[in-house]
Amino acid sequence: MSSLEAVWVQPYERPGAAVVTGVFDILHVGHVRYLGEVAERGLPLVVGVEDDPRVRAWKGPTRPFNPSAERAEVLAALRFVAGVFIVTGPPEAHGPEEYIDLLAPMRPGALAHTAGDPHAGGRAAAAAILGAECWELAAIPDRSTTRIVNAAGKG
Repeated sequence: MSSLEAVWVQPYERPGAAVVTGVFDILHVGHVRYLGEVAERGLPLVVGVEDDPRVRAWKGPTRPFNPSAERAEVLAALRFVAGVFIVTGPPEAHGPEEYIDLLAPMRPGALAHTAGDPHAGGRAAAAAILGAECWELAAIPDRSTTRIVNAAGKG
């Protein structure tokens, strides 16, 4: 059994969706364009939002800026998002095996990630094991939460 759990905010129970997971701390145009591109590929889009303790462990004590329930609510409001869940579990559970166990019951049709994702290899391996396609999409240039935060700190 996986140490990760999906807590559904906007349930989607049919197999074959495109699944994306991430922090989505400050939703910005880069996120919207990326998620829109995933949705345009024709499969229903399901988004997993990493919970607050996991984000804090990875990104530091000041993050996330917005609680996971609110981040999930904002994503669920996007017209092209079919389902949203919060990824809960210990921060050290972030390898492909844990995500395979988490996602297997969803029977995804595709796993999507941005080019340059440091976990791309694990995501590709997970997709292969799950029998899903692996979609790598270009990152939206100069659009990131880190850029927004750094610009705000300089302003």
